[in-house]
Amino acid sequence: MKLTHFLALSALSTVAAAAAAADQPVIGLITKTEINPFFVKMKEGAQQAAQAGGAKLLTGAGKSDGDNAGQVTALENMIAAGAKTVLITPSDAKAIVPSIKKARDKGVMVIAMDSPTEPMDAADALFSTDNHKAGVLIGRYAKAAFAGKPVKIAALDLFPGHPVGIQRLAGFLEGYGIKKGDASIVCMQDSYGDQAKGQTAMENCLQKNPGINLVYAINEPAAAGAYKALKAAGKDQGVMIVSVDGGCTGVRDVKAGKIAATAQQYPLKMAALGVEAGLAYAKTGKKASGYVDTGVTLITDKPLAGVDSKDTRAGLDACWGKK
Repeated sequence: MKLTHFLALSALSTVAAAAAAADQPVIGLITKTEINPFFVKMKEGAQQAAQAGGAKLLTGAGKSDGDNAGQVTALENMIAAGAKTVLITPSDAKAIVPSIKKARDKGVMVIAMDSPTEPMDAADALFSTDNHKAGVLIGRYAKAAFAGKPVKIAALDLFPGHPVGIQRLAGFLEGYGIKKGDASIVCMQDSYGDQAKGQTAMENCLQKNPGINLVYAINEPAAAGAYKALKAAGKDQGVMIVSVDGGCTGVRDVKAGKIAATAQQYPLKMAALGVEAGLAYAKTGKKASGYVDTGVTLITDKPLAGVDSKDTRAGLDACWGKK
């Protein structure tokens, strides 16, 4: 082969590669943190879907939960790198909105993942667990378990104003058939979804009312903290804990009897559906819109009549975090 022919072929190859790269969809994923097992599993789902669909995935996160500035920087960097779809789990539902508007004004599709923006329509779409339904499931389970017996409830919430906390608690109350302010709710404390804070909250509730026999926990770390406080007080056998998440640690706590039931959500599926929507937007120009329910299942090893559930074997197969 003559050198001129070789150089011509090499140049054509370079042009073809550049064209292919230019045609490759670029999708961004911004999570609240890099270390939370929920978001680790979400990133895994996005990577799998991007690889299968031939997309380039960019990832970023805040330094900690609540780091809006870190998420804003990640969003701006992804747009500069050519992302036409960005999936984001908003750390601050309101503060992120101006940055999302700037992205959408440039033709970028923005999908909120796991928790909504405020207002919800600030993003093109929301792909999330139905947190209200998750609460309803554990509320119904607890009601069936108590079967009309007197109940004294401790509610370990997230923190004031957070949409996920509001939806889960409202669902639990609806599932149990009571309203906020009902006399059966003898203690309400914020746990921030944290094990240590959940333990402190439970200790405070026990001081206020030692007769508590049902605990609603916003998530499994808070539930683990509640169990630790109950065990230290010698009350772990007489109190039922119900929660939401479906992480591997939480499902193992269900299996061990520390948590009676949990409502499992699916971050891997959530992210995969988001990437698939990004691929569809790249191909057709049609944006995702509205709310997409990514599923929730009640997990317990003590099933009750009239309440659909799966056991911890199924929960461990689908859980996220360290198996």
